[in-house]
This record gives sequence, C-alpha cells and structure tokens, in this order.
Amino acid sequence: MHKEKLRAICLAFPGVTEDIKWGHDLCFLIGGKMFCVTGVDGDFSASLKVADEEFELLCERPNLIPAPYLARHKWVLATAETAFSQEEWAHYLRQSYDLVFEKLPAKTKKEILGKS
Repeated sequence: MHKEKLRAICLAFPGVTEDIKWGHDLCFLIGGKMFCVTGVDGDFSASLKVADEEFELLCERPNLIPAPYLARHKWVLATAETAFSQEEWAHYLRQSYDLVFEKLPAKTKKEILGKS
C-alpha cells in the first residue's frame, strides 16, 4: 500500500478532508475527527481505528502494533505496507471511517451525507 494509494482510498469516502498535523502527519478526517494517520515523509506507516473485538488479534500480526497514544481507543499502527493485503487495506480503512463516522453527532452525519 503506497501512501498515494492509501490517500486515494481515504479521499474516496464521503465527506473526507485531509490535514497536516504535528508538522509531519497526514491525517484523514470525517467531521473533523481523524480516522487514518500516515507520515508525510519517510518510511511507510499508518494508524487507523479498528473494531474493539479485532484489536488484540490484529496486534498479534506482523507489522501491526498498538498505536502510540491511541491504543486505548483501539487504534493500530501498521509499520509496513505488507501489514495488510490490498483487500484488507480497503476493508480496514473503510471500517475505520465507519467507526469514526458512527460517533459523530446526527447533524454532522446529515451534513456529510447531504441530507437536510
């Protein structure tokens, strides 16, 4: 998963914005809330939210660890592009988006979905 492919997947979801935070992290947001973070430069890594019931199992896989500062919220850090297959990347990025989207206020959700 190259950073540009990851970026393309994330930006394809409804209402996604991107922002540089902390000077070197490219963050993908929905309703102002992060659902994926990757480095702007350097070696590949990406953090994303996962389902509570999958967190422990995923952290046992190679190249996946609890995300620093965010593990208590069930975020994992992929330290290599090979942490997931291409299909798994698509699945887990969408899952992260959906998990964060579901916690947004109803008004924000409606605005994102273009409903009044």
